[in-house]
Amino acid sequence: MTMLQTLIEPSLGTAQTARFLKLVAIDPALDTPQTDTVPRAPFAMALNIILLAQLLERVPTGTAYVADIEARGDTLVFDHGALRTIKLPRGDTGALPAGELAFRRILEPLGYSDVADYPLPKLKMMGRAYCHADFPEAIPQYFLSELFVDQLPEDAQEAAQRVFGASFDPLDATALAALKSFADTRACPLDLALAAMPTIVKAFGRQHPIPALADYQLLKAASAEAAWIATEGNSFNHATDRVAHVEAVAEEQRALGRAIKNRLEVSASGRVRQTAFRADWLKREFVDDAGATIALDVPGSFWEFISRDLDPATGQLDLAFDSSNATGIFAMTRI
Repeated sequence: MTMLQTLIEPSLGTAQTARFLKLVAIDPALDTPQTDTVPRAPFAMALNIILLAQLLERVPTGTAYVADIEARGDTLVFDHGALRTIKLPRGDTGALPAGELAFRRILEPLGYSDVADYPLPKLKMMGRAYCHADFPEAIPQYFLSELFVDQLPEDAQEAAQRVFGASFDPLDATALAALKSFADTRACPLDLALAAMPTIVKAFGRQHPIPALADYQLLKAASAEAAWIATEGNSFNHATDRVAHVEAVAEEQRALGRAIKNRLEVSASGRVRQTAFRADWLKREFVDDAGATIALDVPGSFWEFISRDLDPATGQLDLAFDSSNATGIFAMTRI
């Protein structure tokens, strides 16, 4: 059994593990035989594959695209996953560290570094790119954004405090011990890694109670992104397939009748080109004014495509992002 199989199977089961290890392009150095010690890179890759599988469970359009890949016998190159976080005007986000710090404490021990910041002023957010130090091209990056609640109107700030101020911290002593081991030694005992994985996966979800509908409506009026976080929390906002020719992929998906963005987002350098499906809609629960729980349709997560050219200055793949591109892609979850 390989290390990735061992790490993924408890979460996805045997059949789905085999499916995703065949679907996703994986550097052979990441899928070595199982040992009693787990290096940080295979753990990071396993975590990403589990999160990818979870995203596809709630993104039917992405699932249809992936089914086409599998039917052709092709693989996808998992370029990056995107997360949204909340930063309240003062202090932490409930029991969670403020904003992106809730994930910095996970990503850095697993070998990621904050390599670049991408201001998103139109969205009242800051984006940060986390790239893996050991396998920068082979392990998916994270585009981790942080929404500044203090830039919202006062009534929306108060709603955000009510919604997000009750957040709890999913990381338990086992998860923290595993992350400390990865931080100190770049590896972790297998038994500890297996015990910690489910809890670390849970960190990529919603950590606050069901929001009040009135608060959700206040947030939606001020920020579509804040409203999205109110229902989806810190789950993957999107996952991205790195393709050779994003323009051709977009035309193919449009011809199939899938709801894809009308135009490509092209970086200032011209080397990074992106597009995406519109977010799939999901039913989410809210608490109404009478205290009853109701379900409404809201935008969920989505699937993205990206093409990256070589950077002539380095001869390496250009792994950068672009603030303008990101702002355009964020529109995929707006109502």
